[in-house]
Amino acid sequence: MLKGVFRVGGLLLIPLLGSCGTRDWQLSEARKNVVMIEVTAQTWDYRLPWNPGTVSSARGAGFVIDGNRILTNAHVVSGARYLTVQREADPRKYPAKVLHVAHDCDLALVQVEDTDFLKGTSVLPIGEIPELESVVSVYGFPIGGDRLSVTRGVVSRIDYNSYTHSGRESHLAIQIDAAINPGNSGGPVMQADKVVGVAFQGFRGDVAQNVGYMIPTPVIRRFLKDVEDGHYDHYVDLAIRWMPLENPAMRHYYQRPNDGQGVVVTDIFSEGSADGVLQKGDVLLSIDGHPIESDGSVRLDGQPVQLEEIVERKFAGDTVELGVWRNQALEKRKITLRPAEMFSMYENLYEEPPRYVLYGGLVFQPLTANLMAVLAGSADLRLRQTYTLFGQDQIYRETPEPVILASVLPDRSNVYLVGLAGQVVREINGRRIRTLADVLPALESGGERTVIRFEGDQRPAVLKKGEVDQVMPRIMTQYGITQAHRTELGGRRLAKGSWKKEEESK
Repeated sequence: MLKGVFRVGGLLLIPLLGSCGTRDWQLSEARKNVVMIEVTAQTWDYRLPWNPGTVSSARGAGFVIDGNRILTNAHVVSGARYLTVQREADPRKYPAKVLHVAHDCDLALVQVEDTDFLKGTSVLPIGEIPELESVVSVYGFPIGGDRLSVTRGVVSRIDYNSYTHSGRESHLAIQIDAAINPGNSGGPVMQADKVVGVAFQGFRGDVAQNVGYMIPTPVIRRFLKDVEDGHYDHYVDLAIRWMPLENPAMRHYYQRPNDGQGVVVTDIFSEGSADGVLQKGDVLLSIDGHPIESDGSVRLDGQPVQLEEIVERKFAGDTVELGVWRNQALEKRKITLRPAEMFSMYENLYEEPPRYVLYGGLVFQPLTANLMAVLAGSADLRLRQTYTLFGQDQIYRETPEPVILASVLPDRSNVYLVGLAGQVVREINGRRIRTLADVLPALESGGERTVIRFEGDQRPAVLKKGEVDQVMPRIMTQYGITQAHRTELGGRRLAKGSWKKEEESK
């Protein structure tokens, strides 16, 4: 009898040589093209924004794609000060640099300058979305060893999910019943001879075990297309909220037949893509010719996905056409897409250093997700409310960047003001504070005293300007501060703000 052939209950069983051959090829290609990425990163300190922050080391994975580039996760290389890549078959560690990073979809591109690194590598081709219940293989370097690890899992769900690195973004994600552990991040998930995803986050907790998520190929392709011009432009957004139209009574109210199609627009965010085009109460029936089901799903590539997936595959300046039921008539509305900058406050920040203004021991900072995480335990009710309702109530129209008295560095000149920390600044010397850029000019205005007022609080903070000038050198020396302010935006995105539009139009 042939080797490897055996009988069970009278049946002759023969191994699937083609399947084994595919797995052997897959492992061979992975060993050549999957790399270990070791990173020394710096994390900014938002409690002490002048502090360079802590330095730490971490490990992840990546893989070679076209253009002599390595694709990995953004969270693997975030804040990188020095990084190296290493192939399993090569003991050398090659210095590398980050080409592009997209925190909103947790992807990044890395490049090695030494061409010797590429010898013996090839390009791992990118495939399509795998079928439910199909088997995939996850490659990476999880904690516990320096050799390439392979974990197999079954595709169990294809749906929208939150991308934890960004903190606010949700995109298409694929769930598999294989754990994604530290060190797997950025590694390819393969099926047959193609990459079908990038491992990027796991599930933590006792509710579910051996659950991991991968970034699917539509998200990967969009990222690679976006950076072709040398710059990452972020995702675009309709900037609306909608509700399902599944209730028969609700369908009757909107004078729609019981055909199972359409969703109702409940909110339109000013300065967003749909501002001035859609109205509250519009029933969206189609998007780019795809019928919208009453639960908000459309069929795309044979799969049911949320209607936003049509938009997510587009770029800034692209258009989308909507079929809209308004005033008992069907209309066609075309929307030019752009990023939803008004929600950028909720994104975790990584590369850009914290911005602040120090004045007489008072530390002013813009409200960000990073700062809110630091203040969460001590933030007063108004600050929590401002943060929560910033987008929902469109506070950004008047205040694109709320400024917080984040802390007071105790000094004999200001100890009576310590209890005011954690509040939202409304005005300084009678000048409205809408962004951090307003703080320094406002502090320099006025007479002998600086008067700082807060949202909803009748008690102001009052300091003598002459006294502040005298104590600033002492305070900076006491607390090891070398720079009194850092206000440059850098790569930070802000809501434009209707007040700016008015000023620009004058």
